[in-house]
Amino acid sequence: MSTAVETVLEQLPARPAELSLKAKISAFASMSVGFFIALLDIQIVSASLGEIAGGLSAGPDEIAWVQTSYLIAEIVVIPLSGWLSRVMSTRWLFCVSAAGFTVTSLFCGWAWDIQSMIVFRALQGFLGGAMIPTVFTTAFFYFTGQQRVIAAAVIGTISSLAPTLGPTIGGWITDNYSWHWLFFINLVPGTFVAVAVPTLVRVDRPNLKLLRGADYVGMALMAIFLGCLEYTLEEGPRWDWFDDGTIRATAWISGSAGVVFVWRSLTHPQPVVDLRALKSRNFSLGCFFSFVIGIGIFATIYLTPLFLSRVRGFSALQIGFAVFSTGVFQVLSIPIYTFCTRYIDLRWLMMVGLACFALGMWNFAPITHEWGWRDLLLPQAFRGFAQLFAVAPTVTLTLGGLAPERLKLASGLFNLMRNLGGAIGIAVCGTILNDRANLHFLRLAEHLNATNSAMLDLLHRVTAADTARWGGDAAHGRAAALKQLWTLTWREAQTQTYADAFLAMGACFVVATAMVPLMRKVVPPKGPTADAH
Repeated sequence: MSTAVETVLEQLPARPAELSLKAKISAFASMSVGFFIALLDIQIVSASLGEIAGGLSAGPDEIAWVQTSYLIAEIVVIPLSGWLSRVMSTRWLFCVSAAGFTVTSLFCGWAWDIQSMIVFRALQGFLGGAMIPTVFTTAFFYFTGQQRVIAAAVIGTISSLAPTLGPTIGGWITDNYSWHWLFFINLVPGTFVAVAVPTLVRVDRPNLKLLRGADYVGMALMAIFLGCLEYTLEEGPRWDWFDDGTIRATAWISGSAGVVFVWRSLTHPQPVVDLRALKSRNFSLGCFFSFVIGIGIFATIYLTPLFLSRVRGFSALQIGFAVFSTGVFQVLSIPIYTFCTRYIDLRWLMMVGLACFALGMWNFAPITHEWGWRDLLLPQAFRGFAQLFAVAPTVTLTLGGLAPERLKLASGLFNLMRNLGGAIGIAVCGTILNDRANLHFLRLAEHLNATNSAMLDLLHRVTAADTARWGGDAAHGRAAALKQLWTLTWREAQTQTYADAFLAMGACFVVATAMVPLMRKVVPPKGPTADAH
């Protein structure tokens, strides 16, 4: 009998005060590994889609779904993870997610056609997404005071560094091995996490009673709302938004399901997402800041490689090294941030971070077709510094004042806002690139007339050279000259369009910076309640 009692007691979650610092760090570190690989895989394929398309004989419309399917599945499961962790417990949800993520990564590397790849990527995103918000709640359970600030800095670094490093790591792997290893590299860390987390993490117990009376209708509405929204945002720029019937349909379905989902979440006794947490000023403002930060992190990761590929013609590996400096400056800012938190209010550190992000976007504005890694160094230095100073204080100020029993459901909403910000930011930037490029091209074309001596000189030189090459065929020479003129004009129009997109993001961060004084200084809750355990 005593043995049975001891076994039960061993299974009970330990209170934070009963754990050594080493035990807390080990548990948090093992979960952070899973957090990192789940975020890394969002962007690890972005610089290698061409190689994957070639290997799977996929067209440009089909290959885009390798990334879109992952994002749709991930954005659906993130807000659901709070409820799942209460049902399964934090450690078992994380263990199942890590194990499933590892297995689906293996299947992605083994994919035999584009259809199988899309299915496996969707499963990978769904299983990996559950690991993301769970790390936030665990950090706030284990740590208090300055330790919590450092844990938030680690989370902030990983959440912005992993997507930034995705193209770099992916490009290097593809150039040196093959695209299959983009997925096989998850096998070792994924297996480690699946084994280590159940052993090290003791946060809460499963509560299978929550399966009775759960808001399954709300879950279905949320999945429809977020899935259709993500599809609309991902595919909208490519299909000219509401000119396409499918985009119109998914937008209407998403809007209708979203309205009903919000109503149900506010009226159901066991909502899947705690929208009532938005009554807290810090939480609602924090979700807004998380949304804006998501725009900055994901849209810049989208724009910079696209510019280097389309305008500069860089390879996947060259793109990876060109954007790598952002991660370097972010890591270098960790000791500076940790030191500053001892003496400076987190709200003002967040204001500095948001302002530096705006400054980084403004430094992208003078971009030219000749920019390479040296020219990108200064704006990316500002962005790398800003990402830590913006994300880490936002995490602490937004979630630090919530009671533990509300933290799980609220952290899912907080993380959802970052991913939604990224999706909307990428969609808006894609629309800017499509619409503004034509406008800039027409404006540049207005100056290409008989009074433009530089243009006339270019046409004369190219015509003469090409005519001589083709044995005196003047018509061919004139056609080649006009084609080169069009190519140069389109290149400059595209470059100016990227500047527009960066400035639009900078404006978002200016607004966010001005709103920081509305945040209140965080007051930690008195302690975990019985429900939290």
